[in-house]
Amino acid sequence: MKNCLVILLVLFLSVSCKKDVVKQPAKLIEKDKMIDIMYDLSLLEAMKYQHQELLDSTETSPTKFILKKYKVDSLQFAQNNMYYAADYENYKEMFDEVGKRLKVAERAADSLVTIENKKAAKEAKKKLKEVPKTSKDSIKKTSKQQINLDSIRRQMKKPPRR
Repeated sequence: MKNCLVILLVLFLSVSCKKDVVKQPAKLIEKDKMIDIMYDLSLLEAMKYQHQELLDSTETSPTKFILKKYKVDSLQFAQNNMYYAADYENYKEMFDEVGKRLKVAERAADSLVTIENKKAAKEAKKKLKEVPKTSKDSIKKTSKQQINLDSIRRQMKKPPRR
């Protein structure tokens, strides 16, 4: 009898553990679309810290714009976010995918900055090559007009002629 009771208790606990904590929302957002939304929102958060004045000057809320872009309302997004967050492993995979996308975007932005820096360096070298031509001429002119300091000192040591 005790064995039967223990088996029923274990069976009951195992069945009750599989119950979902958060119910699936009526309007479930596809996993790929949810990852896209999370990626755009992550970019938005990064922009907030980099250029706060740009986001303050906009008349519409950037978060609302992103949700409108994907044709999702804020309640639907919140419900779906809670649903996906209830499954930790799945949610972590989603954020890992967002992280990979952000790294790719970061590398692309860094390469653009590097290209711009190389262009600026080339332009600076061109300007530097042009500047010495004019400055060499002016240096030659002033070197011909230089006064010999030694000859001035000798003249000062000589007594004046009467």
